[in-house]
Amino acid sequence: MSELPIIGYVELVRALQRSGFFVVRQRGSHIRLQKRTPEGALKLTVPAHRTIKKGTLSHILKAAKLTPEELKKLL
Repeated sequence: MSELPIIGYVELVRALQRSGFFVVRQRGSHIRLQKRTPEGALKLTVPAHRTIKKGTLSHILKAAKLTPEELKKLL
């Protein structure tokens, strides 16, 4: 597995939007995103933190069905 980048929530949300996700809502310090696929909808929650912890980023990427390499291309 490739090394995960150290990024903040703004960069992560923009990268996810480039991959087809859209912001559904924001409540407090959590941003909810969604993407419609033929298999169903993918739903993510991104914490609005200056830097996203690597474990949290790993779980978000797994839920988004993205690899670290694909994320780096979207950044």
